[in-house]
Amino acid sequence: MALLERVSTLLRANLNDLLDKAEDPEKLSKQIVLDMENQLLQVKTQVAVAIADQHRLGKQQQEHEAQAAEWRRKAELAVGKQQDDLARAALERSLSHQKLGEGFAQQHTDQTAEADTLRSAYSKLQGKLTETKARIELLLAQHRRNKALAKSDPGQALLSAGERAARLERLNATVAAGELTASTNRTVRAIAGSDTLEDRFQSLEQEDQIEALLLELKENHPRLSNGTN
Repeated sequence: MALLERVSTLLRANLNDLLDKAEDPEKLSKQIVLDMENQLLQVKTQVAVAIADQHRLGKQQQEHEAQAAEWRRKAELAVGKQQDDLARAALERSLSHQKLGEGFAQQHTDQTAEADTLRSAYSKLQGKLTETKARIELLLAQHRRNKALAKSDPGQALLSAGERAARLERLNATVAAGELTASTNRTVRAIAGSDTLEDRFQSLEQEDQIEALLLELKENHPRLSNGTN
């Protein structure tokens, strides 16, 4: 039925996409809630009608079954009185009510299934409405916050729109910076290691020069020179 198709459409609706594409999210959100409340009211009415029909059909089924049983009892009474024609007429009535009872029994079964379907749809739509109201409040709060940020700092509004790309860019930059830092550190360590090695050789050469100068001084000093002879 068309009503259940509309309910199914509302249940499948992606609220985030609808509000993201809307020019006026607040107006659209109010309309969505209003539509869902209207559909909920219609489903509730249909549930009440379906249950009433279910009870009516069940009552008619019972009435015809009772009539079938009653005419069968009368047919038995006629047979006991050896009035076969009257018994045949009673059995004809009994069979007629029996067939009608079977027909109403099938309608009652179908109506029970329809009432159960409508009850389920009503329950789901009621839950969806509660969930939708809560999500709308959250999404509208985010929307108002974005508008406030856009007024105070236009750059912040752009931030929310391109947040994923920006995060990815920052991540790439961080990785690149980390790689550059690691490379720089390796270079610095290599240079530092090289400088240390050169310093050690320079230190050895300096010690040799000092020893050579010291020896030269000793050789050129008169007292030390005479003392050595």
